[in-house]
Amino acid sequence: MKLSQFKYKLTDERIAQEPTPFRDDCRLMVVHAKSKYIEHRKSFRDVLEFFDEKDVFVFNDTKVFPARLYGNKEKTGARIEVFLLRELNKEMRLWDVLVDPARKIRIGNKLYFGQDESMVAEVIDNTTSRGRTLRFLYDGPHEEFKRALYALGEAPIPKHIIKRPTTKEDLENFQCIFAQKEGAVTAPTAGLHFSPQLMKMMEIKGIDFAYVTLHCGLGNFREIDVEDLTKHKMDSEEMHVDAKACDIINTAKAEGRKIVAVGTTVQRVLESAVSADGKLKEYDGWTNKFIFPPYDFTLADAMIANFYLPYSTLLMLTCAYGGYDLVMMAYKEALKYNENDPENRYRFGTYGDAMLILQD
Repeated sequence: MKLSQFKYKLTDERIAQEPTPFRDDCRLMVVHAKSKYIEHRKSFRDVLEFFDEKDVFVFNDTKVFPARLYGNKEKTGARIEVFLLRELNKEMRLWDVLVDPARKIRIGNKLYFGQDESMVAEVIDNTTSRGRTLRFLYDGPHEEFKRALYALGEAPIPKHIIKRPTTKEDLENFQCIFAQKEGAVTAPTAGLHFSPQLMKMMEIKGIDFAYVTLHCGLGNFREIDVEDLTKHKMDSEEMHVDAKACDIINTAKAEGRKIVAVGTTVQRVLESAVSADGKLKEYDGWTNKFIFPPYDFTLADAMIANFYLPYSTLLMLTCAYGGYDLVMMAYKEALKYNENDPENRYRFGTYGDAMLILQD
């Protein structure tokens, strides 16, 4: 497959700028992979119609932290955006970050954060053209430091979504309701459609839940700069699969129940941790698995996705699961559906509508 095969025309007004008032109130497209039948549903809650008791929904329980900070450079006072990627060393307060504008920052520079400039960081390494390693100069306990650091941060929502200053409410909206394990700088967006009410309805129906963890990084949004997809390297992301998740998923699979991957991150976890005999195994480590067509999936019988942007690795994985021709046809249909009715057409991107792909 080539990068150019994942191009489609998407205008800015089709990208959702805000979430729906209620998480499960978005539109749902249902794609039947075998029959190639596509149906349109007004509510994501209709997803319940396609699953039965003891089917398993697999969620990514990563939690987004307020990763975007703004500081001032010493002496010049220049405003610098610092995007926290991951903590490298707790004791030394070392963080891997991106800075913008990168050209203004050198090793040895100090940055001051907060109105009182009480949080100070020193640049100690240049890792890439934009990346840096910062050492925060803070003497208190680690948990106190993390609270102080996060209090300065904003929701790390991609700037193509929200072009206004973010709020605390934005961080809540950019968080799945089942998020538990802190470490992501972007949300597993397919999980954003699940409300407490919908989860309760699923429980009443007898649907089981399994939770895995993949701390989503900015690599999900990094542009691919090669035409030949076999030459693209995904950024590594931390992932964890525990014994409980393995037991729930493997038991359901053995009993012929459906396994539903909620999002591309869950698919990457399942395919990274599946053994040769088709069973999910415990895993603690990192994955840089890049899935694009053609690809044979092992565990998931269904997948919930968003409508992803052109050229994205998320679109590529979706095409791998649903079939390239069918998924691209579904996107074409989504763009034409109610195209002259802004209130009832499909919305794209992080806060956009949902797609359910069924393999049966």
